[in-house]
Parts: sequence; structure tokens; C-alpha cells
Amino acid sequence: MSNLVAKIIPRHVTHQPASPTLQLDDVFVAYAEGAQGVTSARSAQFALEAVSFQVKAGERIAVVGPNGAGKSTLFKLIVGALKPSRGSVNVYGHGPSGHICIAYVPQRSQIDWSFPVTVEDVVMMGRVGQIGLFHWPRRRDWELVRNSLARVNAARLAKKQIGELSGGQQQRVFIARALAQEAELLLMDEPLAGLDVPNQEKIFEILDALRPDGVTVLVATHDLDLAAARFDRIMLLNKKIVAFDVATAVLEPRNLLQAYGGHMHVLGNSDILLTDECCDHYEERQG
Repeated sequence: MSNLVAKIIPRHVTHQPASPTLQLDDVFVAYAEGAQGVTSARSAQFALEAVSFQVKAGERIAVVGPNGAGKSTLFKLIVGALKPSRGSVNVYGHGPSGHICIAYVPQRSQIDWSFPVTVEDVVMMGRVGQIGLFHWPRRRDWELVRNSLARVNAARLAKKQIGELSGGQQQRVFIARALAQEAELLLMDEPLAGLDVPNQEKIFEILDALRPDGVTVLVATHDLDLAAARFDRIMLLNKKIVAFDVATAVLEPRNLLQAYGGHMHVLGNSDILLTDECCDHYEERQG
């Protein structure tokens, strides 16, 4: 079950209204040698280096970069599953470990889909931080679960086993869990990977519906065209932040060359070809 959801602990912190939703200041992450998921202040092999930025409430941010650029590491920092080797991470003015407002949807490959749990149980897990680990859900909690499933058009799936669902349905269920959690900051790591265009559109319809609620969304993706078309700003990352701005300012050849290096090729017709050998991903962009 530990692979299905992050460790659930009741956490409560009062937000500072004047603070940004998310702020990182001069963050470095170096993993300890021989230790998985443990950071070190001594190692010089950085997964992230000198990362600083702010995100405002309600923004939708695409985090892009080559495989191994540190996108998953960044999300683990924000959710509090990983501590920086140096620097600070703050959500509404406090470290991430004090919040119940952060929802994290990991890559599908990191989830144990064989675990025998129903869809409504997965969504109810989003309520644990609100009701407490050893308390039974009340009527309002079940109402929130049902409403959350309805908002992602998955109410009919409530009694199904999570492993029986398609990839698109599974992603919608995890968004429903974030809705039930009443999350204000939603992190999604490669949520569109393996989904066809209709299922991608369903995900974006749900994300569009979150805008009136002021939910801040960060999505890690390899699709630069989708990032340019569907997000407010793009963070181009390769251990350091190469650029963080609107699409037209970020997706410049010089920035792409700095981020992707040898995976970037300029074709004879001035198109740009980006390849990522680690995940067999390729993409063409107009120069």
C-alpha cells in the first residue's frame, strides 16, 4: 500500500495569507551515496542546484526538461517526502511537512495497481489528513468522496478495484482524491504519459474546472507543445532552472539547447528535433 499513496499523517498548519503559494529559495539536492531517497549536505553530485522560484495561487505550471532533469525530485521536495540538502521550500510561508493542502499524483509506474482497494477507498484516503488517521469517516466525508468522483465523471467507478481501470480513469480517480482532500496545491508527475488525446482532454477539462477554486497545479511533462498550449507558465529544468516564464519566452532555441544539449538537433528546415533516449520520446517544434 505504501506504493499507492504517500505516508498519510494528520497535519495542520495555518497559511500566511501574504505568502506565495509556493516558494523555493536557493535549493540544492544531493543524494547520499548508496542511500535511496536520502539527501546529503556533503555530496557534490547534485540532482537539483540553486533552484529558486515563486508560484502564485491558481497558476498552472508545466515543468519540462530531459529525463533525469530533477522533475520528480522537485515534486518530492514540495510534497515534503524529501528534504533539501541546502536552501528552503515553503508552502504558504511554512515548510511542506506542516500542510494537508498538498496533493501529489505520482507516476503511474510507481503505484502498485494490484493492491485490493476500491476507487472510493482511494478517494477517501484524501480525507485522512482532515479526519485523522484513527477516526471513522463521517457523512460529510462520504459526501465529499461522492461529489469528487462526480466532478471527474467517475461516480460509476466507485465500487471497482483501482487496478481494473484504464490509465485515464486511474488519473481521474487520483484527481478526485485531491478534490476530496480539499487540496490547494496539486502536483502531477507525468499524468498524461500513455494516454490518448481524448483522455488527455478529459484531464484538462477537470483541471480547467479547478481554476475557479484557485487550485495551483504543477504538472511534469515531456510534451512541449502541450505545455505551451495549456499552461500559464513553463519551467524548463535541467538540475538548474534554465528558464521560467510564458511559453514564448521559455521555448527559445538557446534555452532548449542549454536544457537538452545533445538531444537537440536543428533540422534543415529550421525545425527543432528533441529526442530523449531514456524514454524513447521525440518531439518536433518549429524554429
